[in-house]
Amino acid sequence: MNYGEFAYIYDFLMRDVPYDKWLEFFFEKLKKYDVHGKKVMDLACGTGELSVRLAKTGFQVTGVDLSDDMLMVASEKASKEGLHLNLFQQNMCELEELGLYDVILVFCDSLNYLSSPKEVQETFKRIYSHLNEKGLFLFDVHTIYKMEQIFSNQTFTEIEDGVSYIWNSFEGEHPYSVEHELTFFVLDDHTDQYTRFDELHKQRTYKETDYTSWLEMAGFEILEVTADFSTLKPNDTSERIFFVCRKK
Repeated sequence: MNYGEFAYIYDFLMRDVPYDKWLEFFFEKLKKYDVHGKKVMDLACGTGELSVRLAKTGFQVTGVDLSDDMLMVASEKASKEGLHLNLFQQNMCELEELGLYDVILVFCDSLNYLSSPKEVQETFKRIYSHLNEKGLFLFDVHTIYKMEQIFSNQTFTEIEDGVSYIWNSFEGEHPYSVEHELTFFVLDDHTDQYTRFDELHKQRTYKETDYTSWLEMAGFEILEVTADFSTLKPNDTSERIFFVCRKK
C-alpha cells in the first residue's frame, strides 16, 4: 500500500495517538528483560515519530517502511532534530539484509495491514532472522472485538481549518477484517482552495492463539501477552493486544 499524500497529513491525524505510552512500554520491557543493546529496528515506522524519539534517547535506530512518502517525512523530521536515522523502504514480510538488532518493534497495529496468515508468518520469520540472540520483538495488534464492535460499519468525521475528513469503516472480505474508506479535504495554502483525495486502507486481525502459534513456529519464546497498555491479560472487550517475545 502506498500512502501517497496521506503521509503528509498523517501526523495531524495521529496527533492524539499515545506515543508516550508505547515508549513507556518499550523502556519497561527492556529493563524487565535486561536488554542493554542500543540497536533498534522500528518496523513500519511511518513518519518516524517513534524512531526520532528513540534516537533522541541514544538508540541507534533503523526505520523501515513500505511507503517512500512516509520515509521522506521521517527523514525531514530527523534532520530538523539534528538526528541520523537509517531508513529503508521494504515490505515487512520481505525483510532482508538489514543486519541484526537488539530490539525490533512493530507498534501502532501495523501488523494488521498484512493481508494473509502467510504474510504474518513470513514477517515473524524475517524478524526472527534480524534479531540478536535473546533479542526482543515487541508488537501490538487490534483485537477481534475492536474490528467487529468498534470499527465495523462506523463513520468518523473531523472538521478543521486546514484538514477535514470522512472515515467510513465496514466489514472486510475476510473474517476479523475491516476496510477503511477515507476522504480528505486539504487546504492548499497557495490557492486557498481545498483538494480532495481518497484512500482505502485494509486491516485484518486473528485470534490470540493464532498469533502465539505463528510466533512459536518462527522460534520465539513468548514472554508476555497483555492488553491496552496494561499488565492485564486480554479479555472479551480488550481493544489492543501487546506481545513481548524473545529470540531463543
